[in-house]
Amino acid sequence: MNSFCEYLPELFADFGSVSMRRMFGGTGVYHQGTLFAFVMDDVLYLRGDEQSAIHFLSRGLPRFEYARGGKKILLSYYRAPDEMLDDPSAAGIWARRAWESARRVVAARAGGRKRRGKGD
Repeated sequence: MNSFCEYLPELFADFGSVSMRRMFGGTGVYHQGTLFAFVMDDVLYLRGDEQSAIHFLSRGLPRFEYARGGKKILLSYYRAPDEMLDDPSAAGIWARRAWESARRVVAARAGGRKRRGKGD
């Protein structure tokens, strides 16, 4: 793990404990077992959803993207705002927002599986 990733538990201290795991050439950031952020090439990306996207979009923060099969793939993870990277209080607000987004996505997926399974 690089020094940027080693700094994240300190940065997110106001939010709560975080753990990290290597994933897809980057590092996933988890809180209470839920992936809410990841680091790729020393850039932090936070989970967004329909409710929280406005916070990212209003600051012009781009979504994470990569190319696959000649197509651009956009994920629902947005670049973290630079101002939060030196401010644990702001980082706590952004982390909570990202974690709540991730939990809503997980809950929606679980609900969809339950609905499909009942009538099938």
